[in-house]
Amino acid sequence: MTERFAIYYAPSANSPLWDRASAWLGRDPLTNELFEGAIAGIERNRLLNLTQSANRYAFHATIKPPMALADGATVDDLRASLADFAKRQSPFSIGKLTVASLDGFLALIPEAENEALVDFAASVVEEFEPHRAPLSLKDRAARLARGLTPRQEELLDAYGYPYVFDEFRFHMTLTDRLSQEDHAEVMAAAQAWFAPDLAEPLTFDRLVLYHEPEPASYFRRLEDFRLGA
Repeated sequence: MTERFAIYYAPSANSPLWDRASAWLGRDPLTNELFEGAIAGIERNRLLNLTQSANRYAFHATIKPPMALADGATVDDLRASLADFAKRQSPFSIGKLTVASLDGFLALIPEAENEALVDFAASVVEEFEPHRAPLSLKDRAARLARGLTPRQEELLDAYGYPYVFDEFRFHMTLTDRLSQEDHAEVMAAAQAWFAPDLAEPLTFDRLVLYHEPEPASYFRRLEDFRLGA
């Protein structure tokens, strides 16, 4: 079975935002600790049902999407490249985040557009492309079946993912797609739950390597690479 690696942004594992998001999703992908108890008035089992996919992928913002490694490439190669790339970068502000609805699912997104963020994400996609194995025909067909624009299909064939470069939008997913019946209640709960950690601008200060050991398994947080470090 093919393992996959992803290059994400995630806040420090010692930060209040990380703790709050892990509790919301029900799992800490660094320690695999599971959380119990209601969150913002929503019973735990119900929230787990509304966050199954978000929980599996873990709290993050996708920068270089999950990928199998190219023939001959190793995770040690990827780690070395990440360390070298990160030390040549400088941290920058993302601005304040807000809870928003994107195509029916909830996510934390920047309040304002950020050109530096879009440019940085594009540079990561390009930089680590040599580490990526080609997309399988099965995975390509699955993506196409969801409905893509011609531009997104072009990006899928070139980079294995349709939402990069001009199609990129920074977001940290909090739920799966919600029904109309659930949307308003869960939105209000998320806004209340995350409000204490959204008052100040967020700094993009690291890239984080995540690992999916086998298909459909939970992603784990492997290692942080601090920008400028």
